[in-house]
Amino acid sequence: KMAGDCRFPDLDTDGSEKSEEMEIVVNVGGVRQVFYGDNLNQYPETRLAELLNCLSGGYDSIFSLCDDYDPGKREFYFDRDPDAFKCIIDVYYFGEIHMKKGICPICFKNEMEFWKVDLKFLDDCCKTHLSEKKEELEEIARRVQLILDDLGVDASESRWKRCQKCIWKFLEKPESSYPARVVAVLSFLFILISSVVMCVGTIPDLQVIDAEGNHMEHPTLDSIETACIGWFTVEYVLRLISSPNKLHFALSFMNIVDVLAILPFYVSLTLTHLGAKLMELSNVQQAIQALRIMRIARIFKLARHSSGLQTLTYALKRSFKELGLLLMYLAVGIFVFSALGYTMEQSHPETLFKSIPQSFWWAIITMTTVGYGDIYPKTTLGKLNAAISFLCGVIAIALPIHPIINNFVRYYNKQRVLETAAKHELELMELNSAEGKTTGSKSELEDLSREGKEGPFYSSRLKVSHSDTFIHLLSEEKHYRTRLQSCK
Repeated sequence: KMAGDCRFPDLDTDGSEKSEEMEIVVNVGGVRQVFYGDNLNQYPETRLAELLNCLSGGYDSIFSLCDDYDPGKREFYFDRDPDAFKCIIDVYYFGEIHMKKGICPICFKNEMEFWKVDLKFLDDCCKTHLSEKKEELEEIARRVQLILDDLGVDASESRWKRCQKCIWKFLEKPESSYPARVVAVLSFLFILISSVVMCVGTIPDLQVIDAEGNHMEHPTLDSIETACIGWFTVEYVLRLISSPNKLHFALSFMNIVDVLAILPFYVSLTLTHLGAKLMELSNVQQAIQALRIMRIARIFKLARHSSGLQTLTYALKRSFKELGLLLMYLAVGIFVFSALGYTMEQSHPETLFKSIPQSFWWAIITMTTVGYGDIYPKTTLGKLNAAISFLCGVIAIALPIHPIINNFVRYYNKQRVLETAAKHELELMELNSAEGKTTGSKSELEDLSREGKEGPFYSSRLKVSHSDTFIHLLSEEKHYRTRLQSCK
């Protein structure tokens, strides 16, 4: 048939049949579905609604909307995901769309864009899954882009800029080279040695007595402490100089911890040599002792080299609601049981409950099942109140603990998945580059192998991936799926 003759056979010669009475047959991935015009015309901007009027425009109009068309069966064929299509057509009958379990949210979003169905029809619960998946892909893209930036060095940059990047990679990214791993291990050992020296220096048998009869740290331990502080100082200064964003670097939590671990040593050193001239010697010693306590901050430097501690920190940040509930439960219980304990123990002549605020301490150690025994009830009602209080304390603590543990496990597993996905994406990029899929030119591949990882050419050629887990954020061009694909 000619393109102009492609019409519905059911139409009257005078064209009196309305589009609401039309029906079309759609075949999506082998699944046939019949639609009526009155349903499709509710959303005229969708692709299925456009099929009602495409036949009069000829084959060019037909194939601009579908992959194939059978004039004999009046059937439109689409090489798309049938499972996603079954969910999308719900908008014509129920006015909303629910995504089935097991369908990738990003792929489902792409299917909705293909069928020209607005995302506002997607249910809120499904939008949450979509936003989470978007965040995961953005995180993967960010990690991949960071690795790609490290692979290439811009030849147009000055020698100082290139030196800055090398120092930054050397100190901040232990996985970049073997010497960087050695430096990371040394930094970890210095943190441990410094913490051990701080603890051992408080043992009286290892201390020395000065001319005034005061106990001081052993000179050997003091020398080890000085060496550790020297290492921390050099490390911090080099990282600050090579940092691409010095303001962000200075305000980072871990870098603030580094400053707090280093600063007390220099302040106490200054007070020792200059403070005696400005204030009394006793005041100087008290100030130095207070600053020495701040040295415990250096133990938090271990978080820089421990992914487990970092995961715990992020998990606790995401568990503020559960932690707030835990504190609220305990606060209510402490107030109630301390007031009851004080009231019930007033009849005993040797009561240990002198006031309600003093009873708070007893309620805290009882509800947390610590029980020091320094304050305890002596009446029968008081003992009954104590038994109920620690039972309620166990329940109050146990209720929010499970969500907090789930948050930790979920975040830890998510970080491992994102790390694996980023490595997988890089492997696919390198594989596609090696096969010539990104350039299609043998000469360019020879340039790629010759230049290696020394120029921006390398990273620019690795920005296109053709895997099922394609990340649009890594590509300068927009890619569309033309065949049935699934997101792994």
